[in-house]
Amino acid sequence: MAKRVFLIVLDSVGAGAAPDADRFGDSGCDTLGTCVRSGKLQVPTLAELGLYQIEGTSFQKPKEESIGCYMKLQEQSAGKDTTVGHWEIAGVISPKPLPVYPDGFPEEVIREFEKETGRGVLCNRPYSGTEVIRDYGREHLKTGKLIVYTSADSVFQIAAHEEKVPLEELYADCRIARKILTGDHGVGRVIARPFVGEYPDFTRTVNRHDFSVEPPKETILDALKQAGKSVIGVGKIYDIFAGRGITETFPNKGNTRNMEQTLELMDKEFEGLCFVNLVDFDMIYGHRNDIDGYVKALNEVDPKIRQLMGKMRREDVLILTADHGCDPGFPGTDHTREYVPCLCFGEHLKKGLDLGIRSGFSDIAATIADIFDIDFQGDGKSFWSDITENVDDSYRYLL
Repeated sequence: MAKRVFLIVLDSVGAGAAPDADRFGDSGCDTLGTCVRSGKLQVPTLAELGLYQIEGTSFQKPKEESIGCYMKLQEQSAGKDTTVGHWEIAGVISPKPLPVYPDGFPEEVIREFEKETGRGVLCNRPYSGTEVIRDYGREHLKTGKLIVYTSADSVFQIAAHEEKVPLEELYADCRIARKILTGDHGVGRVIARPFVGEYPDFTRTVNRHDFSVEPPKETILDALKQAGKSVIGVGKIYDIFAGRGITETFPNKGNTRNMEQTLELMDKEFEGLCFVNLVDFDMIYGHRNDIDGYVKALNEVDPKIRQLMGKMRREDVLILTADHGCDPGFPGTDHTREYVPCLCFGEHLKKGLDLGIRSGFSDIAATIADIFDIDFQGDGKSFWSDITENVDDSYRYLL
């Protein structure tokens, strides 16, 4: 039977401040802790997989029966953004942080961008994505200038009204920016941020598109593809890895549709990795300090995970993790430096196994390499031999 791994990133669902959180100004952050303390979190599937058994968390409960293997991972990369978080999950630790621009982009970058696109630039400083279109949208419509802004992350974001700048032109402008932003200015992502509507009711559309810098070395995705395995990206995985190592992609359409797409893929015959990103936690709720919305999104995904487990085949492996934190109850709206949970489940995996605290998201990549018995020279230490064993079908009564 074909081996399949379903790796799902619950984007920004951190498990408490990492030991170096103070270096990032994030002491005391705790994304999942904030959700638990709301009193509204109802995630029985994640609980049965061992979420509340993870060592050293604010939400750890007394030992109880679990059907999963559970642990938390400490990021080793010098950043707390989506790009380096996913790279590390895929086996590449980034010792150098990607550049950020708290004062806006240098004049020479903006002038070259204006020259190449033939359009002027508005804003050029850190800004909230919803506020920037409110404050600059009318001038953009009047002048045709592009709204360029950034955040605490390594991003060059371009907002434009879909009726003023057609989507394909906006995407072409992003590709121009991507070519300019290399070397010392090699930001993690150039992001198209189209919007519609009339002032003051501008709204962003689902036609966002990310243009990422390529990983600095081979990832587990590259290794799997070279070994003839399928690498299916769901959500923004293709964008994060600049298409590297991906054999098939299903672009982001929100948590609900991305999980439905994953459930559909479970009926597909393939051998390899299905890599899924659920971005709504981070993009819609974490960055907007919306605790109730964050909790509701987790509550809605939990039964989808249950459905997915019920459709798993004997050789399938499910891995749930995150790429960083974004505590909706923490001051500010930026990502937070946190441990991330890691929950594993499969018919032939041990049940109720506590793997404690592990150093590096990249252990996931090393484990996937072991699952498929491929030679991968990336970072990380596999935990495959720790979690695998032959078991009977008795676990299915829990599904």
